Amino acid sequence: MARRDISGAVDFAYLEGFAMGDAAVIEEVLALFREQASLWTPMLDPGHPGWRDAVHTVKGAARGVGANALGEVCQRAEDGQASLDEVKTALDAALLDIAAYVHEQALKSLKG
Repeated sequence: MARRDISGAVDFAYLEGFAMGDAAVIEEVLALFREQASLWTPMLDPGHPGWRDAVHTVKGAARGVGANALGEVCQRAEDGQASLDEVKTALDAALLDIAAYVHEQALKSLKG
């Protein structure tokens, strides 16, 4: 994975600015987002009683890391204008971007 693998689902410039370029903070925030995503995903099902809470939580977390498209899809799902499948697709795109970004940062740290 490399920068070319990043689709634009996450605005890393926003995240880097918000964290004032602190790589440790960025790494921690992204790790928390990824960890939480694994907890939210099973709830993103119309049959799950907590799906609305999950969508709302994902929306806030997405906006916090710069995953604006995911945040917008979550807002539309809360408003009844987007499906949970659309939320899951946007979440997957954000997670793929995060994986590519984390990989790129790891390679940079190896180069010094």
